[in-house]
Amino acid sequence: MDEDMSRTESPGPLRRPGAAPSALRWHRGHDHGVAGGRRDEVDVHRHLQDANDRHADRIRRLLAEHAVFAANLMSSPGSGKTTLLEATLARLEGEMRVAVIEGDIETTADADRLAPFGIPVVQINTGPFGGDCHLAAPLIASAIESLDLHQVDLLVVENVGNLVCPAEFDIGEDRKVVLLSVTEGEDKPLKYPLMFHEASLALVTKVDLLPHLDVDLALIRANIHKVNPEAEVLTVSAKTGEGLDTWVEWLRHAVQTKRTGADAH
Repeated sequence: MDEDMSRTESPGPLRRPGAAPSALRWHRGHDHGVAGGRRDEVDVHRHLQDANDRHADRIRRLLAEHAVFAANLMSSPGSGKTTLLEATLARLEGEMRVAVIEGDIETTADADRLAPFGIPVVQINTGPFGGDCHLAAPLIASAIESLDLHQVDLLVVENVGNLVCPAEFDIGEDRKVVLLSVTEGEDKPLKYPLMFHEASLALVTKVDLLPHLDVDLALIRANIHKVNPEAEVLTVSAKTGEGLDTWVEWLRHAVQTKRTGADAH
């Protein structure tokens, strides 16, 4: 483990129905007393980023050895990541072995919602140590230690709700997936381009609300493609089920492709 990334608490046992979710808490080293201005700040950031990327590379190799497909779900708070996960797990139950890593600043609320599905869930909370607005690769690496990858086909990371920071960190995933709810408006891909540039797939969520909103779905698509012409865009509603079959089929294809050893896209 790198000196600037120190684990302070064991991830504990896996989540099972009726049991409290495991809590993984980390402190990422910060140098708040850096002298010398901008140059030193950049050097510290680069050192932290390099350490993160080394962990991400090891995670990627480990997942490849076990043919586990990993999806990193990212979005602003309230876009529907956990609701989408609930609907996804209901469709994949008995078909695919899924594990989830839940990231939040505080609480185990989202992990609690996934408990009825009886899948392994590892909770990461960043609040006690500064409240990082993203999950970094060292946290993911330690969480994976709690998982039996021989019993996992699909690993889903529900990242901390934030439309900026999570996109900056490679966590060893196969694909980044960004969610954008229609309630957030058409301009978010242009205001927060990195998230949409890095994502292979964009899910426009809560489309059942469109009749009640002054939102242009075509413009949302156009703005996503303006930032990332290669991004696939799917519209979904966890409430009505619209688009969920297409999303689940995307996951099936990605998992199957990973098993064959080819590129998972």
